[in-house]
Amino acid sequence: MDKKEDWKLIEGSRYKVISIGGRDSSLETEGIFKGYATIGIEEAGLVIELCKEHEKSEEKLRIVPLHAILAIDVLDAKQHEKKDEDGEPSSHYYG
Repeated sequence: MDKKEDWKLIEGSRYKVISIGGRDSSLETEGIFKGYATIGIEEAGLVIELCKEHEKSEEKLRIVPLHAILAIDVLDAKQHEKKDEDGEPSSHYYG
């Protein structure tokens, strides 16, 4: 029997994240996954580079708190993942 592959978010892949928005609404965030951010002491979030609507617009990042995520759609997954010296995947953390 083949080993089951673990699912993880891969830096550089494009995702659509649906999260809790305002009262009775949700917020959709579509963009490139850049890594994780710490929010305060015990909270973390996904860092997403928003898709550019205009060429002149600046790069905008959105941090989506993990507890607010309702669903994640994989739109374009990268196949290769960078690994550090220990053979572990490297991730960027924003603090």
